[in-house]
Amino acid sequence: MLITRIITAVVLLVVLLAVLFGGYYPAFAAVVLLFLTAAVTESFQLFKSSRKQAFLVALFWSAAFAYAFLYKDNSAVKFWFGLSTLLWLLRFVPALKTGLPPPEGGRNTMLATMYAISIVACFAAIVLFFKHSAVYLLSVMALVWIADIGAYFSGKAFGKRKLAPTISPGKSWEGAIGGGIAVLVLSSLLIMFAGPLLADTFPVHLHAKLGWGGALAVLVVLVAASVVGDLVESQLKRRAGVKDSSNLLPGHGGVLDRIDALVPVMPLAALIYTGML
Repeated sequence: MLITRIITAVVLLVVLLAVLFGGYYPAFAAVVLLFLTAAVTESFQLFKSSRKQAFLVALFWSAAFAYAFLYKDNSAVKFWFGLSTLLWLLRFVPALKTGLPPPEGGRNTMLATMYAISIVACFAAIVLFFKHSAVYLLSVMALVWIADIGAYFSGKAFGKRKLAPTISPGKSWEGAIGGGIAVLVLSSLLIMFAGPLLADTFPVHLHAKLGWGGALAVLVVLVAASVVGDLVESQLKRRAGVKDSSNLLPGHGGVLDRIDALVPVMPLAALIYTGML
């Protein structure tokens, strides 16, 4: 299993770097659509749609996305970032305490649509940041990856108090705090010592516009959003009775399992980014 996981990770990394730095926009667009379709399909399956129905719905969403965000220069893109952020604040964050509706009926369908909207906004943010630069996009995504790695090792070393025992028993407050500290420390080092290659990155941009206090506060909020994104997907999988969102990525589960923490973070970061332009 470990070898399979490593091989899949290496392949994904090679594809990601080739697409981001290859300078061929159609390849980037194709990969975005492929991952968007997979993520939306998996999300609707978690909401108990059949595999065929989920895939057909995902194709519709992906076609609309391609037209709105890849083919046209969508001037209303900020609306999607704001809508996604509101959905997370008003619906998904409270759901961690109040629980999810039964996996059938109108409330479930509405929640499935809200989650799909947030996935679309996530990928719209990815497109926006890529158009700025590949390095800038990676600088935003790296915040989530660093938080996740920091949380894993901090949780292993110090984890005692469960963060959400009924949703994800393996996560601890110590792990979440450790992930946040890792992001703050590495981002601070980047801000202080970034060379020409890394001068145009999200943390440096935050510091230039908001100062130390504002930049660190935003980073803390983004780390918190990544934790919420991870917990919400865990909550959906627990309700659906599955371990992974799919088996599309050997050793890693599904696409949604890999991007769950990015789903609330990317639109929020994009909303902040567009507000600072």
